[in-house]
Amino acid sequence: MRCVVTAGPTFEPLDAVRRLTNFSSGRLGSELANYLVAHGHEVALLIGQLATYRGQRQAREVQTFSTTADLRQRLRALAGQPVEAVFHAAAVSDFSFGKILLRSSQGELSEIKSGKISTREGTLLAELVPTPKIIAELRPWFPAARIVAWKYEVEGDQPGVVRLAEKQIAECHTDACVANGPAYGPGFGLVRAGGECRHLPNSDALFEALEKFITRTR
Repeated sequence: MRCVVTAGPTFEPLDAVRRLTNFSSGRLGSELANYLVAHGHEVALLIGQLATYRGQRQAREVQTFSTTADLRQRLRALAGQPVEAVFHAAAVSDFSFGKILLRSSQGELSEIKSGKISTREGTLLAELVPTPKIIAELRPWFPAARIVAWKYEVEGDQPGVVRLAEKQIAECHTDACVANGPAYGPGFGLVRAGGECRHLPNSDALFEALEKFITRTR
């Protein structure tokens, strides 16, 4: 099967040298891509430029992305190909920068639009605006593919994360969601449309379950 895997963080530029990003090593997505390749699948791996994991990448095609807009563009370019499965594990930045204002020591405000912002000129006021969710666009781009996305939560409890995963599936028309993070606890929850949640103790078990999920007959 031809699969697309996204991994690692996007970032949004504050100025010419500073960035807003999420914590993500890109390891899980990279290792999933390797697992799929080892089981005979053709994989395109889209990995964030700021991913810190430097392990082997065995995907037939590897692309690096920067901003959320860049990742969106690369996914849309792949949408014209016969993709059969999409694993969206990238940690997409929830916010991008709107207006950037500099408040001088005299209290005057001025908008900054480019260049490197000096830390000596005053206090920085940055507007954060929500980034459009890529996950909501996956089904229109890949109408025939099995789509699995991730739901990583820091606060809450395991039942709450599973409910959020179910909500994401319903709203974004994906086929399954991987629930994980501190709120979920150790391991992973593979949540499927219809409310079924299967607990998987580690990444090896997760990869095996995901590979079986995409290869079973619809």
